[in-house]
Amino acid sequence: MLPEYELCCSQFTEAGLVLNEELYKKLDTYAQFLIEYNEKVNLTAILDPMEILRKHFIDSIIISKYVDIPKNSSIIDVGTGAGFPSVPLKLMRDDLKLTLLDSLNKRIEFLNQLCDRLNIEAEFIHGRAEDVAKEDEYREKFDFSCARAVANLSLLSEYCIPFVKKGGFFISMKGPSEDLSDGENAVRLLGGKIEMLSEYEIFGEKRRIVQIKKISQTPPRFPRNSSQIKKKQL
Repeated sequence: MLPEYELCCSQFTEAGLVLNEELYKKLDTYAQFLIEYNEKVNLTAILDPMEILRKHFIDSIIISKYVDIPKNSSIIDVGTGAGFPSVPLKLMRDDLKLTLLDSLNKRIEFLNQLCDRLNIEAEFIHGRAEDVAKEDEYREKFDFSCARAVANLSLLSEYCIPFVKKGGFFISMKGPSEDLSDGENAVRLLGGKIEMLSEYEIFGEKRRIVQIKKISQTPPRFPRNSSQIKKKQL
């Protein structure tokens, strides 16, 4: 269970966001189910209610503060895990068309049940990003792809940019330490361009959101297979 409503509101305000009672109730349901389900499937190491609020929910929804996402945009969350950042974002923006992709079926099962409880629509894909991105049904079909992961920008770009249609964006949530110039070559090879870098601090921690615009089609050879990606980054 999340902290009381007034305290959660103050946390949202501190991050420059607005919380209403409807969103609070949905996030509270999310938090309770996450903690409950985590007892049988390892979804997160963060189980303190305040930390769930800050490090999962607010850290996901803050995308809306820095990224202009038009109404009815399609978003694929690559390696979504327990649904971050896209499910909290969908709870605030029900118009978004959401696709959740993860390589572990146990996580997909959790997400399916979660979305049913939250009464939100989403498509669920169990598979590896490098394989699914080769399928015509998903390749270059989305307005946005997003990822909140510790992998570097080069690696994430190869997994995520192939899903984005020309003119769309890959949104990468990063920490403060990575040298993003190391990923510029990969972004270029995959048909992208770093359009905007937003740097901010949230609850004393520095964060960055990288917006990569898709300016040309991704060459058919990308993404490479898993062994090639791990052996040599672009």
